[in-house]
Amino acid sequence: MKWPALFLVAITVSACTPASRDDVTRSAARSVVSRVVLDWFPGVPLQPAIDCVIDNASTPELRGLASDAVLGPTAATTESVIRIASRPQTVDCLARDGVAPFLG
Repeated sequence: MKWPALFLVAITVSACTPASRDDVTRSAARSVVSRVVLDWFPGVPLQPAIDCVIDNASTPELRGLASDAVLGPTAATTESVIRIASRPQTVDCLARDGVAPFLG
């Protein structure tokens, strides 16, 4: 059952334009990042935290996260999200866009 779904996703993505492929990848990555953020960063505003992680992930990282969306987050997914969230740019984003709007 998993292989037909993966095949369908691969066909759909390959038929897309580069811009829409990026949107599909980011959307799939966003779905798995949200689950990790909920589990590992309780109390952090969800949407801004997801945006900061997605915006600071490299293209290969986004592709890896997107592929994890098919079967759900794994230990490697969690490690990847935590690594991205620990970067100075992501921490700055979280401080600026994730928490600050709720403090003022």
